[in-house]
Amino acid sequence: MFGAVGQSGMVRRAIAGVAAMLAPSLAHAADEEIQVYMNDINPPHQPGLDVHVNTVPSGDATPDYPGAESSVHRERFTPEFSYALDDHFELGAYLPLATLDAGGHFRVDGDKVRLKWLGSHAERGFFYGINYEVGRLDYRLDRNPWNNEIKLIGGWETDHWIVGENVNFDFALSGPARTPADIQLATKVGYKLKEETIIGIETYNGVGTLRDFGNVSGSSQETYLALDTRFGRWEFNFGVGKGYGTNKDSTIVKMIIGVPIGK
Repeated sequence: MFGAVGQSGMVRRAIAGVAAMLAPSLAHAADEEIQVYMNDINPPHQPGLDVHVNTVPSGDATPDYPGAESSVHRERFTPEFSYALDDHFELGAYLPLATLDAGGHFRVDGDKVRLKWLGSHAERGFFYGINYEVGRLDYRLDRNPWNNEIKLIGGWETDHWIVGENVNFDFALSGPARTPADIQLATKVGYKLKEETIIGIETYNGVGTLRDFGNVSGSSQETYLALDTRFGRWEFNFGVGKGYGTNKDSTIVKMIIGVPIGK
């Protein structure tokens, strides 16, 4: 009987261990950057600064794994510095990735860098590009300390509409819970109320992994009502969204503030 109980306990522990390893691909919390990449790039040799802010007013506060921090009532603050090398290449750095948790504790959680290439495009019409990002996160936010992302960018802009699509491949470079790359489709459809004010929908839809492509029901989903506008040289993207699928965040509020630091 002791042997049977011991084997049963080992099985339960093995199942729990596998579930914990799979948790990062099955669950999802608000990222430091909630954005669909479009056809924007800094003028050549000019710096830029976007400040990403998001919070989760309601959702499931159960941690994804032991030691994880819940995203509910947590604010994330991420300055994103950028510099355009020319008309096509732009460097970016997220410094730092910071959070203010529900208990009022402010922490620095990591940093990331990126390189974006945007193909030739006119003010209207088709645009395309690619973005590569690599960075590290504190264990409270991700069991895998080093991660990267490849983002394929495409879209179309007219006088009244702008549509963008990103295909994101996210995978871990190190850590105990590495899985095949997660695939996400990020979509933005916007209508121009005027040239500098756009109202639209943004969606971020997981479609499984490279090994399990098409597993939509087992992936994280988010949909936002979004507004883009400008006041003087300041730019704003504001969105209120709903998480569903495996996403534990019921309500998500996000803002991107474009700070005029270039010419």
